Amino acid sequence: MKFSKIELRDLAVCWVTLSLCFSVGVFFTKAHDPFTTSLMNFFVVSMATLLTMGAGFIAHELSHKAVAQHFRCWAEFRTWVPGLVISIATAVLSFGTFIFFAPGAVHVMAYRDLTRQEDGIISTSGPAANLLLAALFLGLYSIRHSFGMAGEFMWGFDIFGHSISSYPYNIFTLLGRLGFQMNLWMCAFNLIPYGPLDGVKIFAWNKMGWGVLMALSWGTIILMMLGIVQLL
Repeated sequence: MKFSKIELRDLAVCWVTLSLCFSVGVFFTKAHDPFTTSLMNFFVVSMATLLTMGAGFIAHELSHKAVAQHFRCWAEFRTWVPGLVISIATAVLSFGTFIFFAPGAVHVMAYRDLTRQEDGIISTSGPAANLLLAALFLGLYSIRHSFGMAGEFMWGFDIFGHSISSYPYNIFTLLGRLGFQMNLWMCAFNLIPYGPLDGVKIFAWNKMGWGVLMALSWGTIILMMLGIVQLL
């Protein structure tokens, strides 16, 4: 795959911005008092989110790009500025409890009319990549105890005699949980058959395939919200 400088810039801006947006939710969820929690916790969570969110975001967009180029289309990612602003605004105003996730998309230009199947496969590749990553991060989470004390850490330092430190974290637990939840959410959100989201073209192409992906992603999310399925 080839990338233009504009595309690399847009991918980097969206990656960092969205990672910070999702960090807001994780930060306030973990805090007992959002206004007294150490900023070091936000730093730790932001770095973990940058990795897990970044993996999901990049995999999603590059899957679209790779499949589109397979069908001999021009494909490049572009930031959608209004969507990026809305993502930031919803993250801040809701303390991360709700984020409108629409920072941009891979723009595809075909030199011929794509079939509904080709269009559907291009759209399916993004959510499918997120679902696969969610499974991989869940696997990491499930074997977190195998690493023992190697995964335990706490960030901290002293400034003018004052100690600034984070919560004690297990890196494999943190990355596994965040990676699973965020990739599952990215898959589910993009499957909604509305507007410019992938779900519109997937539903038009293969309703059964769309239903299976919806059941796997939204079904798991609903079970987690109800407390039937929990990551302990």
